Amino acid sequence: MTRDLALPLLVLAALACVPLLGPPEYFMHLAITALLVALACTAWALMGRFGLVSFGHGAFLGIAAYTMALLWNFQGITPWIGLPVGVALAALAGALLGWPAFRLRVVGHYFALVTLAAGEIVRILVTATRSVTGGSLGMTPDQAPPGEALAAMQLGKAGFWWLGLLAWACGLLAWRLLDRSMTSKALAAVAEDEDAAASIGIRVAREKLKVTLISTALAGLAGGLTAQYRMYLNPESLAGLGISLQIVFGAIAGGMYSPLGPTMGALFTIGLDETLRVTFGTQFIGAAPLVYGLLLVLFMLFLPRGIAGLLEVRGRTATAPAARGAATVPAAQPPRA
Repeated sequence: MTRDLALPLLVLAALACVPLLGPPEYFMHLAITALLVALACTAWALMGRFGLVSFGHGAFLGIAAYTMALLWNFQGITPWIGLPVGVALAALAGALLGWPAFRLRVVGHYFALVTLAAGEIVRILVTATRSVTGGSLGMTPDQAPPGEALAAMQLGKAGFWWLGLLAWACGLLAWRLLDRSMTSKALAAVAEDEDAAASIGIRVAREKLKVTLISTALAGLAGGLTAQYRMYLNPESLAGLGISLQIVFGAIAGGMYSPLGPTMGALFTIGLDETLRVTFGTQFIGAAPLVYGLLLVLFMLFLPRGIAGLLEVRGRTATAPAARGAATVPAAQPPRA
């Protein structure tokens, strides 16, 4: 085992022991929700840090979630099979959206608008097919027969904590593998100057499509697990603009250039969401999207690298005086004969 993997594995092992400590149910609920939001934010940041800004990632959450639920409700196919099928369909939708856009060189604000439209198309489609999906009223996966809860992926909070922890670790592993690949370097060059990157032999559309497939697949995984944990699906919370904005806000607030930045943003988002819920209740239904939008603008203006970037700057500032002080201390002289 290499030293750079030892610490992450120890952290994962420690986190896996959390349910064994008997924490309150409310704490476990927030922790599981934070893990799944962190996975979705990490998926978005894989694209966002290379300039591929998406405002429609909620669509990929919804595609995977509804695919899994419909296969279970109407065909009796276990979510353990339905979830991979939903993730594959989310990645396929990302490819169908991304490949034409990349080939036609739809970039910047135009690409963001294309993804925004895709997200709304999925939401409207789910709402329109109310006879199957339940429409705006939502749908609930069928309860498993007695003794078949495990086969139906209807687990308790401890089970979903371990499942969410594994999915979150997969997201971080994807980030690490992407960073160590040539695709990361190619995408960095594309983000700087697409024409220059193409002139030196980088296949721009293919490299963009690679990261899009990874990002949309992870988003689908987050969506499927979220729906199965809540045992309720709704187009507004799994396909609409609201959830897409929450993902963007979490990734940018935490810092989309750091592997743990989206996770920090997810924790901040969940804390903010609970604060707004307790403060406003049902009196101000649009409080969360409004606050997300305002804070998103403020973070982009004054803290573009997010919370993780701020911590990195402060860490360097704290260590700089110590390093300068050590440099001014004269080296010990050897004793004279």
